[in-house]
Amino acid sequence: MRRRNLRRILLLGLAAVAAGPVAAKVFLTVDEALHLAFRGCSVERRTVFLTAEQLARARQLAGSEIKSALVNPYRATCDGKDAGTAYFDAHVVRTLPETLMVVVDSQGKVSRVEVLSFAEPEDYLPPGRWYGQFLGNGLSDELALGHRIRGVTGASLTARATTEAVRRVLAIHQVLHGTSEKRKP
Repeated sequence: MRRRNLRRILLLGLAAVAAGPVAAKVFLTVDEALHLAFRGCSVERRTVFLTAEQLARARQLAGSEIKSALVNPYRATCDGKDAGTAYFDAHVVRTLPETLMVVVDSQGKVSRVEVLSFAEPEDYLPPGRWYGQFLGNGLSDELALGHRIRGVTGASLTARATTEAVRRVLAIHQVLHGTSEKRKP
């Protein structure tokens, strides 16, 4: 229970730092999101500090800023096999924060995207099925709005922020684990 409260405080703290005092709508806690993604699995939270070289490489791969070298991957195992790694990304959409969980499988591809909290008006939140287009994608130039990812009318800033968050997570995962998607001609 204490660990759950610490995670909730961390999540809310990240959101508060990103945008100041606001009340985000919380859809899932960290524990609830991890349970959805890894039901019946063992999940281990790690703390990793990217080296300056790793951080520079991740920024280059993501094509956007990565503000912190501190990363907390949650690695899951089921029956002794790798079930994936979850990352939490807190960022500003328009002027207010959003927190996502992105799960990366052992091949370096997205297997799940969940919105944990969203402080912008809910009208700016894409429908749940929109997030499905990230599934099965690894990091490539095609993982971008207007390419593999379709935009959303009325939620274009959220679509951009989400796509950038997924790219950041995949870039960090690739730097940490050496996984990448082969580029298609």
